[in-house]
Amino acid sequence: MTEEWLIKGASITGGPATDIHVRDGIIASVAPGLEVPGARVIDAVGLIALPGLVDLHTHLREPGREDAETVTTGTRAAALGGYTAVHAMANTEPVADTAGVVEQVWRLGKQAGYVDVRPVGAVTVGLAGKQLAELGALADSAARVRVFSDDGFCVADPLLMRRALEYVKAFDGVIAQHAQEPRLTEGAQLNEGEMSSRLGLSGWPAAAEEAIIARDCLLAAHVGAVLHVCHVSTAGSVEIIRWAKSKGWRVTAEVTPHHLLLTDDLAEEYDTVFKVNPPLRTQADVDALRQGLADGTIDAVATDHAPHPVEAKETEWHAAANGMTGLETALRVVQLAMVDTGLLDWAGVADRMSVRPAGIGRVQGHGQPIEPGVPANLTLYDQAAPKETVDPRTHASKSRNSPFAGMELPGRVHATFLRGTATVLDGKVTR
Repeated sequence: MTEEWLIKGASITGGPATDIHVRDGIIASVAPGLEVPGARVIDAVGLIALPGLVDLHTHLREPGREDAETVTTGTRAAALGGYTAVHAMANTEPVADTAGVVEQVWRLGKQAGYVDVRPVGAVTVGLAGKQLAELGALADSAARVRVFSDDGFCVADPLLMRRALEYVKAFDGVIAQHAQEPRLTEGAQLNEGEMSSRLGLSGWPAAAEEAIIARDCLLAAHVGAVLHVCHVSTAGSVEIIRWAKSKGWRVTAEVTPHHLLLTDDLAEEYDTVFKVNPPLRTQADVDALRQGLADGTIDAVATDHAPHPVEAKETEWHAAANGMTGLETALRVVQLAMVDTGLLDWAGVADRMSVRPAGIGRVQGHGQPIEPGVPANLTLYDQAAPKETVDPRTHASKSRNSPFAGMELPGRVHATFLRGTATVLDGKVTR
């Protein structure tokens, strides 16, 4: 049995202040002026109550790369960021292309107990893009996989992509594509443009992303399947997805916090913390991504939390690993980029960071309205907290490759509840 809680004076997704009574892991009642003798009380006056955040794109690295992250450290970081469910990507060592590996990740998540861990299965064996993995076996495993991705690599073969889209229809699965035409990005190091030319780095053209998205939207429409586009990064990609949605096709998309805030100008000093795939783009792309998220063309914010050990980042640009951490800063970045700019209200944040991601990822019990009878997966957020400088050394993640290091970000996650159990209180993990 979980503890009984009375959350006093919270503003549910920015609405009027009210009280939330949590009992036996369920929201028992929502109303102002509640009194519950014996319950633990949280003074939530001034705090925003959100349904627990759901991340569609998390690299937990375990098994195989525990030097960068483990399921325990990664999910602890997720809870501190306000998340109650994350999707663990398949590019582990060994790859999550068998029932045994996805069940291992799922069980490690249950043992850690900070958030629900939903493993993402590989689309192809070994992420090699040659042969479909046993998608049905992954779906039938104890982990009940419903999202499949070769993230880190593109499923470049159009016939293989078509077959994958067709296959997962049988169990309401989703193919999440890393959109990158490999022939157009051989040796690519940075967004193709003025900055890459100035720095002498091989360019990663926007068309390499957009061509795959267009192709896969057409394939998904042709077979009547569901396509999810990972980490959209260009203005052209937003337009293609908007066009596909206007056709009524079953296409969804995500954007990362770093692509909502940062540009390729930051690479000017060759600081490899800013090396990521897809690369940081231009301010025009950032503006288009923000507008696409605001109008619903882009469905979700997904962190693409990609931890790396120090030696993988502190090296020459061409040799450095791609990727950035993001779980512990995502909501704060979204406040800065979307809420404080007037592009989204808190109901919109709940929609893009909880409701829609839960639906896309087929996650039960998450992303639901904060009302009586639903599981108490909750985040309490202080939007008015004084801006604090990001210091990755204080983060729960094992890795320190945050692109926001040294930046001042607003807001603070005050508490996170997973089915009525407080995993974070007063901004600290409870165990």
